[in-house]
Formats: sequence, C-alpha cells, structure tokens
Amino acid sequence: MDAKYTALTPQLYQYLVDHGTPQDGVLQDLAAETKETLGPISLMQIAPEQGALMTLLVRAIGARSAIEVGTFTGYSGICIARGLLPGGRLLCCDVNEEWTGIARRYFERAGVADRIELKIAPAIETLRALPKDAEVDFAFIDADKVSYRHYYEEILARLRPNGLIVFDNVLWLGRVADPGDTSVDTTALRELNEFLSRDERVQAVMLSVADGITVVRKRPPGE
Repeated sequence: MDAKYTALTPQLYQYLVDHGTPQDGVLQDLAAETKETLGPISLMQIAPEQGALMTLLVRAIGARSAIEVGTFTGYSGICIARGLLPGGRLLCCDVNEEWTGIARRYFERAGVADRIELKIAPAIETLRALPKDAEVDFAFIDADKVSYRHYYEEILARLRPNGLIVFDNVLWLGRVADPGDTSVDTTALRELNEFLSRDERVQAVMLSVADGITVVRKRPPGE
C-alpha cells in the first residue's frame, strides 16, 4: 500500500493547532508559567492538540474513572478531568512535589480540583494498591519510559472493556525508528511499541500527534 501522509512544516503545524478547539486562558497561563519556571524541562508538557484530543476521547467514551501516570505541572490532568462525566474522578500519580505544586494551583483555577486525587508516591505502588476489581475507563501514561510496560499491565487489569489507555512519547523524537539508538529509554519504548502491536487483549493505533501517542482499547471478552 502506498504511504499516505502529510509532512508537517512549522507553518502547517500552526495551522493544525489553530483549527482545533483553542486553549482557554487557564491552559495558556499554565503553559507559559511552565516554560518560564522550568525552561527546557517544559518540553515534557503535552501539546495543545494532544490535550484537546484527550478531552475529546474521555468525553466520547463517557469516562467516570481515569488514571494519569505522570502529572508534571498539570496540563494533561486538567484536560482529562474536563472530559469526565459529572461525578467522575481522576487519580494522578507523580513523585515530584515541585512540579505538582504548580499543578495543584492550576487544578483550582480550572475548577477541577474537586475531581482529582493527586498521589505523591511511586506510581507502580499506587497502581498495585488499587482494588483488583476497580473499573477504570481511561488512562494516560506519560512517565519514566522503562516502566511503561509495568504501568500498562496494572492498569489493563483494571480497565473496563472498551476502556482506553493512551501512551505518550511513543515516537521519541524519531529515535524508535533509528536502529543505532540503543539507549535504555529508546529500547524500552521500541519494545513496548512492538508488544502493543501484537497484544491480542487490545486494539491499538499509533498516531503522529505531538511526539507520538498510542491509543489502545481493551477488547471485550470473546471479541
């Protein structure tokens, strides 16, 4: 099959961002403060179009229970929380008090603090402590790359049929397609990508949104 894609130039990328639902003032201020306060580390923040997509996905599946692994300064958490149905809850997992201190302020400003529980502890411990019969609708994994697979297994075991998990950074600035890059993070992401494409428990699609995301849907029994 012939390849069909459009290479993004800076101008075309800006056109793409401009023609989706725009950031509101809270998200704009959060992005600006993250950049000003954290400098180059601010690249860890998700892109505006990625945030808009996640809000859309959360709302489209009628999610009430969500998990985020890797909260940073809160942009993605706000986007997920805004998509939840009334009464919905988001569990945010992180280990950095400084970054999540910014997140806490913006959760309040965005009016979503009452639906978010922020747990400062190793995420794998938080996930393993969840009830085995917990029913999660949506999850976003954006933390240490070598642990992605572990987070995935813990969440998938608690994900309801047709629930979604979104992985961030699966293209890793293109390094996953460079066989010469054998760094620990690149290798972990490359192995995860291969695994997800073959995992019969889910349906998976990789998208070239921002630094690459993979969306997986848990198949119902018998599908």
